[in-house]
Amino acid sequence: MSPIRKFQVTFDCADPVRVARFWCDVLGYVLPSPPESFATWEDFHRTQPVEKQGAWFSCTDPTGEGPRLFFQRVPEGKVVKNRVHLDVRAGTGLVGEERLATLEAECARLVELGAVHVRTLFADEENESCIVMQDVEGNEFCLD
Repeated sequence: MSPIRKFQVTFDCADPVRVARFWCDVLGYVLPSPPESFATWEDFHRTQPVEKQGAWFSCTDPTGEGPRLFFQRVPEGKVVKNRVHLDVRAGTGLVGEERLATLEAECARLVELGAVHVRTLFADEENESCIVMQDVEGNEFCLD
């Protein structure tokens, strides 16, 4: 049996559409087309029972390289630190001040989208700088 190469990352959240749109803006992902015979996702969701309206959403990498992101509504709020998080690779190949400046610029862009800057971890003898952030619902991720 060959190893699985394709996977999806699933987010539990309160507002799947809002969180999906945030991650589309962060990663350059795209929203899928609405189901056939619907002009918009809003039109589709209005046909669902009230409790299912906006209960899930997804987005995909337009290049097909990255994983699909799936967002599902759950009743409970986020309580503790994520056990898994995304590393957004904004500084790949960069070191020192150039890396930090690139990460800080990307951090500023993401804050404009609704992210929260938690802390900056500065380079040391073992690691390059990275920035810990939270998305629009408080899920941690790193700019690295």
